Amino acid sequence: MTTGRPSSYSQEILDLTETYLAEYDTRYDHAIPSVAGLCEAIGRARSTIYKWSGEEGKEEFSDMLDRINEKQEVVLFSQGLRGNFNAALAKLALTKHGYSDRQELSGTEGGAIEVDTKWTIEVIE
Repeated sequence: MTTGRPSSYSQEILDLTETYLAEYDTRYDHAIPSVAGLCEAIGRARSTIYKWSGEEGKEEFSDMLDRINEKQEVVLFSQGLRGNFNAALAKLALTKHGYSDRQELSGTEGGAIEVDTKWTIEVIE
């Protein structure tokens, strides 16, 4: 029984990964670099990619995955600010990189918010 395509981590994989990182937009027509895009570019499954990134002796590949994620963050942030990307989608994608959209409310001088609640009882005749 065969278990599928053999793992073929090689210098060629590193070279293809470097090419993807440099040319994700022009060669592969991807708006942002991504692990999914890398999988498509090198013809390997995500599970294989992550397996390689955690193996001893393949630190260079793991670093390249980190670079893909860092470049993705830069592209999302800068293109979002320039208005070249849909703002809602850029905001959603940036949550993966630790960004969030939240409001923090505080009272005067940073203290607690004071709420004045008044109850009114009306007699209806």
